[in-house]
Amino acid sequence: MSTLLHKQNTPGNIKIAVISVSTTRKLSEDTSGAWIKKQAKREGHEVIIHQVVTDEIMAIQELVHHVTDKINPDAIIMTGGTGISPRDVTIEAVRPLFEKELTAFGPLFANLSFEEIDSAAILSRATAGIIKETIVFCMPGSIKACKMACNNLIFPELGHLLKHIKE
Repeated sequence: MSTLLHKQNTPGNIKIAVISVSTTRKLSEDTSGAWIKKQAKREGHEVIIHQVVTDEIMAIQELVHHVTDKINPDAIIMTGGTGISPRDVTIEAVRPLFEKELTAFGPLFANLSFEEIDSAAILSRATAGIIKETIVFCMPGSIKACKMACNNLIFPELGHLLKHIKE
C-alpha cells in the first residue's frame, strides 16, 4: 500500500497542547514552545494550550492529567526535561502514564540527531506514547531539536497516528 493511500482520510485540524518543562524559563521566554505553537498553526492545527511546568515529576504528571482529562487535545507536544541531569525528569514523569509507547520515535529522533550532532545523540531520551487517546511526544528543549522532531517526525505523521488511535 502506498504511503499516500495509507494516509488518506486522516484528520486535518488537530487540537494540540504545547507543554514546556523548565525550572528557569517563563512562558514569555519559551522560544521552543513558541516555535512549536507557531509551526502547528502553520500546519493548520489548533493550539488549545501552551504552558510551562517546572521540572518536577508530580507537577508534570498533574499537568498532563489535567490536559488529557479536562482539555482533551489530540496531541501533546512536550519540550524540555529529557536530558540526563538529575533535574531532567520529563521521561520519568510521562512514560508511566503511557497506555502504549511509540517505541520507534526515540530511535528515529536519535538517528536524526546523530546526523546533526554526531555522537552527542547518545544523550537523547526523546520518547512518545499514547495517554487516553492523546498522542504525547517528549523531546529536548533546544529549538534545533524541536524543529527537527516536529518537521521530520511529528507533523508529517500526526494525522496518520490519530487516524489509527480513533479506529
